[in-house]
Amino acid sequence: MIARAEDTPDIARSGADCGALFQRIMAEHSPKRLLSHVIAEWACALKYEDLSPAAIEAAKLFWFDSIGCALGGSQQDDARILLKHYRAMGGNGNATAFVSGFKTNPVDAAFLNGHMIRAMDYNDIYWKADPCHPSDLIAAPLALCESEGLSGKDLILSTIIAYEIEMRLCEIGQPGVREYGWHHATLSAFASPVAAGRALSLTPEQMVSAIGISASRTFCPGAVTAGKLTNMKNTVDPWAGRMGAESALLARDGFSGPEHIIDGKEGLFAVFKHVQYKGQPATFDGKALVADLPNSPKSHYRILDCGMKSFPIEALSHAPLTAMMKTVKEHKIQANDVKEIKVEVIARAADILGDPHKYRPDSKETADHSLPYCMAAGLVDGMVTPLQFKEERVLDKALIPIMDKVKVVANEEFEALFPKFQPSRVTITTNDGKSHSTRVDVPKGDPRDPMTEDEISVKFTALGGDVIGKDQCKKLQRFIMRIETADKLDGLFELTTAR
Repeated sequence: MIARAEDTPDIARSGADCGALFQRIMAEHSPKRLLSHVIAEWACALKYEDLSPAAIEAAKLFWFDSIGCALGGSQQDDARILLKHYRAMGGNGNATAFVSGFKTNPVDAAFLNGHMIRAMDYNDIYWKADPCHPSDLIAAPLALCESEGLSGKDLILSTIIAYEIEMRLCEIGQPGVREYGWHHATLSAFASPVAAGRALSLTPEQMVSAIGISASRTFCPGAVTAGKLTNMKNTVDPWAGRMGAESALLARDGFSGPEHIIDGKEGLFAVFKHVQYKGQPATFDGKALVADLPNSPKSHYRILDCGMKSFPIEALSHAPLTAMMKTVKEHKIQANDVKEIKVEVIARAADILGDPHKYRPDSKETADHSLPYCMAAGLVDGMVTPLQFKEERVLDKALIPIMDKVKVVANEEFEALFPKFQPSRVTITTNDGKSHSTRVDVPKGDPRDPMTEDEISVKFTALGGDVIGKDQCKKLQRFIMRIETADKLDGLFELTTAR
């Protein structure tokens, strides 16, 4: 028996209704469009002409800041160990390591330069559900742009893509992966091949494979930033950048990777969905990851929301250190006047920066993640610069009595304001019983209180002046701030090489 339309209310009576019903049925039964495809298609289609002037300017400023950090980072022990190691392994290629001028393949160059950017924990910062330092990843497209003979515009495009995907990944966790014991390098491994792949002009299918190759190999536990810290703290994210470069090169040659690595079977979302956090399963907002991806000069690009560091320390230390320095300056407090320094911060800051080991740091890596140390050094020295993280200062026992006066407390009121704000209140009680309190919600370098080119220049010269010379620092600044005019990037590496 043939059913009539009037007898079947679920079947639309008009041709238009039938069409709508057909589309609904097809949508319900059609294969799911995986997120790696959406990201790849966007990245491959985006062109330099689609970027906003503000995003381009921001990319240049972040490169200016990042290369300054790399010049200073080149002088760190871990950077020297890595350079020695890769030189011993043999160098022969068309990509260059900063400062030394060491020539090698683009994968190793991406890692060495990315690590130098990261080595002092002085580069950029973005923190929503998860933290990230997008500049940890941009050395990969730089190395590929140099080795492939590409332009400054190619580098800017890849840089803005790196920031866009990295920062979006840090927004979509509910809660972020850091909250249940994983490091954000886990997420960086999904972003780095997108930036590297765009530099190589991969096809969307190749880009999908690059994402799958990279992310398959770079899940990172949070142990690298928990308790006693080691050289790996500054290495895991640049390693994700390295994986992005190598994965993009492999994908270009036809090597395949799982397309379902983000939201498919046993991918990122599925693996972490098993985690219970405060009685609820951890989830990711996949729609938000790809919603309103920018594609025109009128679009808002995430790079405009990223911050810089005015101190060479862990990001959540900036607000309390700023608050303390303001209090000390306003009330002319001397170190020997202080009875107690109470530091109120969000819970995760207290956990990361105030655990027992942070009261006795024995390395730079632990000291720059130690609120007691940073507050003590800032109080005694009147500043916190790279000088405060030299070994002799970190191991100076004279700071121990001051560190023991620092009480780090989690503030539930502040927790509700994060991550829109990074609230911190510092109360200094002096030996005469007086208390002085200052609250800071937005540290210097936040997009709401950004560092200017002149302020970055001061930081740049402080980090690089003794490495390449102050005159060369000025030349390098000029090159970076007009990098979009460069047909090739050889001149950049000439200026970053110590004479």
